[in-house]
Amino acid sequence: MKKVEKEVADRYFRTRTTLIIIFLGIGFLVSFGVVAFAEFFSQFTFLGVELHYYMGSQGAVVIFILCLFFNAVLSDRIDRKFGIDDEANTSISNGKTINH
Repeated sequence: MKKVEKEVADRYFRTRTTLIIIFLGIGFLVSFGVVAFAEFFSQFTFLGVELHYYMGSQGAVVIFILCLFFNAVLSDRIDRKFGIDDEANTSISNGKTINH
């Protein structure tokens, strides 16, 4: 593997950590925030169902899947930005795997 300068590595991990905290925050708000404020959200409807009920039954799962997708896309962009990409790692190892 190629060496990465400490400053670049620190910025990379800070960026990745920030991204993880953002997605965990979204997950927390979707799962617990809607439940905590269910009475407030009951005045809104989505597809003919009260919003708090929809978020509890399906909405949270849909949001989590979207978060996973966006996390993957953004992670790939961050990896490319900092010069950490799978193609370079594969070309360095020539596709060989380590057998234990």
